[in-house]
Amino acid sequence: MDVESVKTFLAVAELGQFQEAAAELGVTQQAISKRVSRLESELGVRVFARTPRGAQLSVDGQALLPHAREFVQVAKRALDSVHPGHRALRVDVLHRRIAPSVLLHEYHRAHPDALLDIVTLESASAPRAVEAIRAGTIDASFRAILDSAQAYGPDITATRVFESQMEVLVGPGHPLANAKSVTLRDLRGHRIWIPGIAPGTEWAHYYDRLMENFDLSIDGIGPHFGDEALLEEIADSRSLGTFVGHRDRYLWPSHFDLRRIPVRDPIPIYPYSLVHRQDNSHPGLAAILDYFRAVPTPGNEKVWLP
Repeated sequence: MDVESVKTFLAVAELGQFQEAAAELGVTQQAISKRVSRLESELGVRVFARTPRGAQLSVDGQALLPHAREFVQVAKRALDSVHPGHRALRVDVLHRRIAPSVLLHEYHRAHPDALLDIVTLESASAPRAVEAIRAGTIDASFRAILDSAQAYGPDITATRVFESQMEVLVGPGHPLANAKSVTLRDLRGHRIWIPGIAPGTEWAHYYDRLMENFDLSIDGIGPHFGDEALLEEIADSRSLGTFVGHRDRYLWPSHFDLRRIPVRDPIPIYPYSLVHRQDNSHPGLAAILDYFRAVPTPGNEKVWLP
């Protein structure tokens, strides 16, 4: 069916007059009649009964009405999907509890009219994320670009947008539980447990370098039963700790009494970049980049970057 003919059918059905439908759509009454006739010819039924008082829906017209509305909505969504600014910016945030997701939520609360579609890709691989960006499955992805020489091709750009300050999370029985802050050297000899570290990912490389530089014990041994199970294990343990970002959003029952302890001198930084196609003209992308540039950085404190 022709979209314009269906829109005309809906206008006449709502207004009850060919003349009023013509004024609404900005065309002549003759054009309205032709569109309705074309639709009726295509369907093989009469959708309106012409009366002295105007056009009334026929039985077939009443049956068509809800489907016609859905048809027009689907057509609009299809059109919007290929016009930046009329479709949602589709962004991969890796995990819905970590800083990129939290900050994008804050951005959307400040800009409620922004069209956003937040996703987490099934693959944790940065090259797979780039493939999805190239294919148009997503517009952008938050990734840690640890090597300044790393490049995915001239069509892909990575803009550093946020420096997540790492904290250590421990239970109330841990030896460091009452510390106001710790150094990375204080963590030597303590087991840092991060289940679910996927080999070959940027965060696996990050923790490898952190271990090498500060002689830490970081492992992902054992199955990962989810964040809630991890937090419960940390709460019950006198020896385990894990790393979280200072803007990550993890919630737990009050009786867990978990402690988030800042790491200082230096502050380990997890560097998030927003990876996207260089020719992506979606206005939402530029707005998000501007928003993230205004996020505070650690300032003059000593930091560690891999």
